[in-house]
Amino acid sequence: MKEIYLDNAATTRCLTSSAKRAYDVMTEDFGNPSSLHMKGVDAEKYLDEAREVISKSLRCREKEILFTSGGSESNNTAIFGGALRNERNGRHIITTAIEHEAVLSPIRALEKRGFSVTYLPVSKEGVISLSDLSDAITGDTVLVSIMHVNNETGAVQPIEEAADIIREKNKKTLFHVDAIQSFSKLPIDLKNTKIDLLSVSGHKLHAPKGSGFLFAREGVKLDPIIYGGGQEGGLRSGTQNVPAIAGLCESVRFMTQDMDAHYRHFKELRERLVEGLSDLENVYINGPADEKKQAPYILSLSVRDVRAEVLLHALEEKGIFVGAGSACSSNRPHISNTLIAMGLEHELLDQTIRLSFSVFTEEAEIDETVSALKELVPFLSKYRRG
Repeated sequence: MKEIYLDNAATTRCLTSSAKRAYDVMTEDFGNPSSLHMKGVDAEKYLDEAREVISKSLRCREKEILFTSGGSESNNTAIFGGALRNERNGRHIITTAIEHEAVLSPIRALEKRGFSVTYLPVSKEGVISLSDLSDAITGDTVLVSIMHVNNETGAVQPIEEAADIIREKNKKTLFHVDAIQSFSKLPIDLKNTKIDLLSVSGHKLHAPKGSGFLFAREGVKLDPIIYGGGQEGGLRSGTQNVPAIAGLCESVRFMTQDMDAHYRHFKELRERLVEGLSDLENVYINGPADEKKQAPYILSLSVRDVRAEVLLHALEEKGIFVGAGSACSSNRPHISNTLIAMGLEHELLDQTIRLSFSVFTEEAEIDETVSALKELVPFLSKYRRG
């Protein structure tokens, strides 16, 4: 039975070329990039190459790229490092009610230390109000953290407009963007968008797990959260994971070389799936109706009278893998803060699954998934009602 993997918002299959590059570095160019001999110099070249490729894709400077172990570390570094280092500028933080736990948890920790926090609400489509953001910014606001693309619904936040508002209201306020679900899939121009800090995770874009980076604009001061040998400009001590970073470089190059074609592919897949399910009763799509506000590679689906976990495992028996909520939190079922913030009907909170595509997802896989859902949903809903 062929597997159909539609949980790419949780993680992606590593590119064969990226995995091979990581393997080659582990077994051949395995030197420590901090060493002075040629083995170390050769290893450091992989870091330099990755910074060059990433910085070109974002239109920023190479020295503004800080390698980390992934999204959670990048978010924690931005939030703890930014808020604590710049505490003299204020002790007020703004975020949204739909952030990933890798953002919400460090912010709650700062709240326990005496910082005040404003949690912006979202519309029924899962998008913030720019007027709410503007009203929330004060002279005491030290940090604003807003995700670009929501990991559960695919709702796209207006980060360019938000950046302009933040600069207009308080020039000392740092703006952090969690771009873990958007980098390499949606365009991000750091030259023309005044974002101070931006987090990325490699395993969301076909790179090895344990890879990622934080963009920190030149001039932004951060406190490190990991101390030691002073690597990465003293902001992230510890020997760099050169094999994973080399693989990340390969994946970034692949994903960004033809983003428009990838976007069209995602859009066609989503439209095919939505159309295929249009005549299926008691199935609801969550997120923005406006395609400009919706990332086409994530679809949130509520199925009345069918628990998400039950449907997930029923699909799994057919070789189809989908998600239920955020896989990054734990493997235990939980009620989604995002869906609650969107005002989703209470009964549907544990009846929602997520389907997410990759550049390798095929139309035939979407058709097979539609057929499976049309078979399973009526059966499972009837069984529960019975």
